[in-house]
Amino acid sequence: MQSIPVDGTRLGTMTCIVAPEARIANRETGEIRKDREGQTVYTVGVAVRQDGRRASIIEISVSGEPVGVVEGVRVHVTGLTAFSWAMGDRHGLSFRADAITPAPAPVPAASRKGGDA
Repeated sequence: MQSIPVDGTRLGTMTCIVAPEARIANRETGEIRKDREGQTVYTVGVAVRQDGRRASIIEISVSGEPVGVVEGVRVHVTGLTAFSWAMGDRHGLSFRADAITPAPAPVPAASRKGGDA
């Protein structure tokens, strides 16, 4: 599996569209996937949209529950890496991040310092 670092600053707006869910390692037993340090691995559905382009939806795995990340919240993704995979005649990309956090809310123009007109 080849790992590809992704420059998140060039992706545009990222919005959580599926709240964090614990990844299942074994559907038969219900066992939850853990990382090497024993933390639960979560999956977050994120819509990515650059100006003037259509949105893409990706699922990003992250160790530990992303606090404050809920549906509809813009997010900041740190340490995003893509992994190419293949199974038989199927192939694709999966995504992993070091952290997913709520993005700071933009400051409205009227409340900026010196914004009174």
